[in-house]
Amino acid sequence: MAFIISVGKGIPEYELTQDYMITFVRELFGHRFTDIDRLLTVFPNSEIKTRQFVKEIDWYKHTHSFAEKNDEYIKKTVELSVKAIENCLRNEELLTRSISYDEIDAIIFISSSGIATPSIDAKVMNCLPFKETAKRIPIWGLGCAGGAAGISRAYEYCRAFPEAKVLVIAAELCSLTFQHDDLSKANLIGTSLFGDGVACTLIAGEKAAEQLKQDLRFPSIPKIIETRSTLMKDSEDVMGWDIKDNGLYVIFSRHIPAIIKKWLKPNVEAFLEENGLHTSEISHFLAHPGGKKVIEAYKDGLGFTDDHLYVSKEVLEQHGNMSSVTVMYVISEYLERQIGKDGEFGLIGALGPGFSSELLFIEWKGV
Repeated sequence: MAFIISVGKGIPEYELTQDYMITFVRELFGHRFTDIDRLLTVFPNSEIKTRQFVKEIDWYKHTHSFAEKNDEYIKKTVELSVKAIENCLRNEELLTRSISYDEIDAIIFISSSGIATPSIDAKVMNCLPFKETAKRIPIWGLGCAGGAAGISRAYEYCRAFPEAKVLVIAAELCSLTFQHDDLSKANLIGTSLFGDGVACTLIAGEKAAEQLKQDLRFPSIPKIIETRSTLMKDSEDVMGWDIKDNGLYVIFSRHIPAIIKKWLKPNVEAFLEENGLHTSEISHFLAHPGGKKVIEAYKDGLGFTDDHLYVSKEVLEQHGNMSSVTVMYVISEYLERQIGKDGEFGLIGALGPGFSSELLFIEWKGV
């Protein structure tokens, strides 16, 4: 077993309202679409209010090479990852003391919006005093499912090494993938949804959590009981990147909400049944909020209510879809606001390219 101990965020400095983004897109694309006013309705319909970006808005008005965008990705991701790690290990809302860097046994780094070799985790270790023997596990390409998948892999590491403390860093600078020459509806929808963000989650094995017991502010925290990864066969065109000379071009199928309604339900039911539960016994759904229609599909397909999903909706409204990072923002809100109570069951869930799902069954428990 493993426990979710703390979450820290690395929030980019530039925040823009959705109304401003409408003006930006109209200025950039208005003369290239005959029906721009109709297409721009996706922005208010998303119900996103604000998003954060790593560059000032004028930067996005100009074209940039793949190399230039990727250089910015590396620079900003390292900066924000360091910030997120520090906020996680020093989170005074959740911890009575700072966790030292040399206590960390493994670092899992998740991203899909840029490329770096050596991987970002190595660069971060050169900025912070982690022990040189900490395991590094970079994972690329899981998209929106990456944050939940990273926590799942940390859980499995902690099952093998119950005395381990593992950091899972999710970093996505989606705005740097913006393409001026992509006139697809998928690009327009992506521009209305995606934002930038970084988050870091601390996972502790059972023995490690016992050692940290006196350092926790709250007596009950999420315990990961089991995880499930599921891949839909022959669904590579549902979501992902088309990699071209200019960089990453978004693939975003309009069928995603329908897939969630039909495909996800039996996966969730089977997963819970294996753990002796029914969806009616789940008090909290810590869902990656892919968008307004995705949240609605969760409700229609799984039978969850606004009470299950209001935190995910709030995160979407305030930050947009940050791909793999978003579910960690949701978990952070649950921890800091003490939404889960002792003995209550929860489900962490995210969907990503493949097409795939990542689910974690949790229970709020004392260490």
